[in-house]
Amino acid sequence: MAESVEKGVAKLVERTWTPADLTGLPRRDRQGCRYSAYIPDRLVGRELFLSGTTAADVSDAEAALAGFDNQVSSLVDTEALARLLLRAEAVASSHIEGLVVGGRRLLRAEAAGALGETAVDVTTAEVLGNIDAMNFAIQQLAGAVTIEGILEIHRLLLASTPQKHLAGRLRDAQNWIGGSSYNPCSAAFVPPPEGDVEDLMADLCAFINDDTLSPVAQAAVVHAQFETIHPFVDGNGRTGRALVHVVLRRRGLTTKAVPPISLILATRAEDYVAGLTSFRYLGSPDQPAAVDGVNHWISTFAAATTRAAVDAGDFEERIDALKATWRDRLGGVRAGSATAELVERLPGTPIVTVQGVAEMLGRSVTSIGEAIDRFAQAGILTQITTGRRNRAWEASEVVDAFTDFERALASPTGGTSSAKPARPVPARRQRKKP
Repeated sequence: MAESVEKGVAKLVERTWTPADLTGLPRRDRQGCRYSAYIPDRLVGRELFLSGTTAADVSDAEAALAGFDNQVSSLVDTEALARLLLRAEAVASSHIEGLVVGGRRLLRAEAAGALGETAVDVTTAEVLGNIDAMNFAIQQLAGAVTIEGILEIHRLLLASTPQKHLAGRLRDAQNWIGGSSYNPCSAAFVPPPEGDVEDLMADLCAFINDDTLSPVAQAAVVHAQFETIHPFVDGNGRTGRALVHVVLRRRGLTTKAVPPISLILATRAEDYVAGLTSFRYLGSPDQPAAVDGVNHWISTFAAATTRAAVDAGDFEERIDALKATWRDRLGGVRAGSATAELVERLPGTPIVTVQGVAEMLGRSVTSIGEAIDRFAQAGILTQITTGRRNRAWEASEVVDAFTDFERALASPTGGTSSAKPARPVPARRQRKKP
């Protein structure tokens, strides 16, 4: 029986692991042991002490997010940019989990799905599930957050994976991070016992619904607490990173688009893990070591958020400039025409079909077919399927820009030409020599 969560004292509880019949495995994986599970403080009612430097980091992040949100309103079509950045964040969140998928591969899988083709790429299907979960999170949980809402994020996340039987259910057994796959005896971290999970999740939801703390600090604490609870058998990291955007959206800092914070956290993986570890103190939250640990994590998160907002703004400007070149190459673009609408919407859907665009814009197949022909003649769209039926076209300049964006955010300095990427990145497309 798990111990109840005691308010104001983060602690370790000793538990006994009794092995199952695992004949055929090495002795280290078949052993029983005593292990320590960590139970964090409740969040509701806990006073958080931000140092001067941490408060400044949080202020910088919130100013960067506000500036980005205002910029989105004045430049690129909001929906197009939002779709691209949502994909970037979903891809990055999956990178941290070890699911490496480049932008072109992901976009083509989306297009194949729109054409009714059966997905055979399991990894891509998982990342597409991440997009669905992230989209649900920011669109549907902007009001009161409940355990049921978080379970739905998780259900969408795992719906197309081999773990779908675990989707949308809190764990009912002990889990752990690191060490053996068969016991927690050598784990790097053991989350709270299964009996404490629901109570801690209820406290987390109540904290999310309280607007007392500044938004970026609240998002940082929510993410760290969720990862500490680790309420699911699988998919905890991606669900926890989606909750970051739930907080930022419901607090009004990111009303138009999702900044790719996970891309920065994936690049700074060691700092990310160290920050989460520092958040997990023992004892009272007002002791110096606890205060320092929480401040360390919030500052790490705030710095990543600042860079994500600034770089997303730069990416937006690149897409806006690209659209301007399209208008020049297309010649006269009549306001309100299918061509004009497609210029605005293409960045968010850089792989298209005639039927798909017709449905998206609410126009006839004939007018869209003519517009796509114009884009193809101008070199903006290239057909990527064969034959006359179910044809698909790609705006390669958008996909290349998206790839460059991913690559830049994988570099500690903001560019892979000046510093090697800190994690796997998609390769640039090799252009044919004239």
